[in-house]
Amino acid sequence: MKLVSLFAGAGGLDLGFEKAGFNTIWADEYDKTIWETFQINFPYAVLDKRSITEIDTTEIPNCDGIIGGPPCQSWSEAGSQKGINDKRGQLFFDYIRVLKEKQPKFFLAENVAGILQPKHADAFNNFIHLFQKAGYNVSWKLLDANDYNVPETRLRVIIVGYRKDLNKIFSFPKPLDYKPVLKDAIWDLRMALPAKEGNKTNGDDLKVANHEYMTGAFSTIYMSRNRVRSWDEPSFTIQAGGRHAPIHPKAPKMRFISQNKRIFEPGYEAEYRRLSVRECARIQTFPDDFIFKYINISDGYKMIGNAVPVNLAYYIAMQIKKDLFSE
Repeated sequence: MKLVSLFAGAGGLDLGFEKAGFNTIWADEYDKTIWETFQINFPYAVLDKRSITEIDTTEIPNCDGIIGGPPCQSWSEAGSQKGINDKRGQLFFDYIRVLKEKQPKFFLAENVAGILQPKHADAFNNFIHLFQKAGYNVSWKLLDANDYNVPETRLRVIIVGYRKDLNKIFSFPKPLDYKPVLKDAIWDLRMALPAKEGNKTNGDDLKVANHEYMTGAFSTIYMSRNRVRSWDEPSFTIQAGGRHAPIHPKAPKMRFISQNKRIFEPGYEAEYRRLSVRECARIQTFPDDFIFKYINISDGYKMIGNAVPVNLAYYIAMQIKKDLFSE
């Protein structure tokens, strides 16, 4: 079951599908800070480092499925929100271009919940129409990763299509009964190191790979909300920037002062540190032997925050495998 991975990033989708028995044979990723991480974790896959806009579909191998999440910053509530007027938002059209030409049995596209905002409705509905026009029966749904064995509140839009000649329609797997929490993910991790000066990596000085955290001041935007969840709660959404990483659950909840203003509980200031890169990876359900390579620690947070949680990808992949490949 061969996959082509577009906008591959660090490979959260790929790893989830791999656990379900699929194999990424070719991937595309334009961000050079991600290349080494993808290549050491998926050494068998061909990695094309060009922008997808520059790649002719004849250069992409035939496959059973195409997976990928076009850049989300255009649609994110925390991003530009320019939507289809942003060049990154228009990369959806290149995804559809490749899909239309390669005609695999299925595709999966992922994006942030912000793409469902009313102001983006015309663009989103057009994407669904174009997926259908490309020859696919399309299903989409807003999912919370916490429903699929991910210890994190993370809302994402998942779009799955089956080629029409297969006469099948994807139905999303039902949420699992147990919702994992922070204690399930990171309780056993201890002694994280602060990043080196300039928020550079500690490299080989780390006993657990990537178990280091960003240091520096917290912005007024960050301090406007509580950023601490307890051990018995799922994590806040892991974002793509280290400065906005959640606070470790050992700290008390932040104290409310006034609208849009909170402070760290007096006397406990030393407890308030950001989650480490490895803790964020655990929350996104990457295993500890999945190594993130970077010099600037911010690139580690970026790769993890932009990834699809591995377990979420796995449960979707298993449903696709059952529907299309069980015979």
